[in-house]
Amino acid sequence: MSRPTLPIKLTDGQNVLIQTFVRCRELSYSLVSRASIILKISQGATNKAIANEMELCEETVGIWRKRWLKSAADLAELELKPSALREKVVNILADKPRLGCSCTFTPEQICLIISVACETPPEHIGQWSRIDLAREVIERGIVKSISASSIGRILAEGDLKPHRSRYWLNHEVEDEKVFREDIREICKIYHQAQELHEQGVHVISVDEKTGMQALERSHATRPMEPGKPEAQEFEYIRHGTQALIANFDVATGSVIFPTVGDTRTEEDFVEHIRNTVQSDPDGEWTFIADQLNTHKSAGLVELVAELCDVEEDLGKKGKSGILEDMNSRAEFLRDSKHRIRFVYTPKHCSWLNQVEIWFGILSRRLLRRSSFASTAELKQRVLLFIDFFNKNLAKPFRWTYIGKPLLA
Repeated sequence: MSRPTLPIKLTDGQNVLIQTFVRCRELSYSLVSRASIILKISQGATNKAIANEMELCEETVGIWRKRWLKSAADLAELELKPSALREKVVNILADKPRLGCSCTFTPEQICLIISVACETPPEHIGQWSRIDLAREVIERGIVKSISASSIGRILAEGDLKPHRSRYWLNHEVEDEKVFREDIREICKIYHQAQELHEQGVHVISVDEKTGMQALERSHATRPMEPGKPEAQEFEYIRHGTQALIANFDVATGSVIFPTVGDTRTEEDFVEHIRNTVQSDPDGEWTFIADQLNTHKSAGLVELVAELCDVEEDLGKKGKSGILEDMNSRAEFLRDSKHRIRFVYTPKHCSWLNQVEIWFGILSRRLLRRSSFASTAELKQRVLLFIDFFNKNLAKPFRWTYIGKPLLA
């Protein structure tokens, strides 16, 4: 005759949490299995029945019944604290700490293994693998033997990840003084944007987001369910791309007079600036832009000269005068005496352009997970998102950087 067992009664919060664990595919097998035991016990199943169904020892089921009952009082106190309740349940269903065996490798050996992992790998391999490192440290005589899993543990403890890499740019500054002054000028404009706005000066961060792909998912996306994330079809159909030229109003945080089209040529940018300025034809405009060629074009110089009533001879592109080359054109466009002027971010410093931050918002909120049946639909939804953003989310970015160059 089997011994009598105490029942487990789950509260509503505990029941929902345990059922979530049982259905979750991202938790460890042991945690899901133990959650299943607790759920079956709460439904009235005996230890023997659960053991037979799950192919476990009856004693194992009894251990988790006792473990849960022992912590029942503590769990009841956490009913109104979901995060704390989840943490407590995970601790109850986790393995108890084990003493384990003594360390196999000395601190000196571990330091030498880490040193090897930080070296540039041999030419015949592109990156270190755990197997490669194990072979290398044995050949060097650092250890007599070591497994790939032991290498993995040592690397994990040192927070080293040889399988990962990222790009970086060694930006060589031609003139440090000019570089600092350019950055500080832009930061100063950002900090004065609200005051300038009240004086009728428009401070606009402008740039292009090119290559927005109209990708249509081959099958409909499956919505998320409890314990399951949204499932997006892997295959897609390409319908082409669109380019967005966006104006971010630094003082208000709104995106104004966007241009979406198939191209972003010199003519496209000039027409975009013309349409933007026409909203306040007699106002003052300061455009923050990067050093793209189209932002220093002859057409842009001619437009600014026309709108600012500049009667000076502009010369001829590639030969003489203001239009001769990009440097002479940029100098003209920077002229603070013009009511329409451009301020350029230093080379490789497009992060100074606030519209780049907004492009990140556009990608996360719309482009990344959407499906578009055509470029026309992509264009329409981008413009709809801009309207939505301006009505519900627009606010100036809190710009705290004051111009000291960031260190790598």
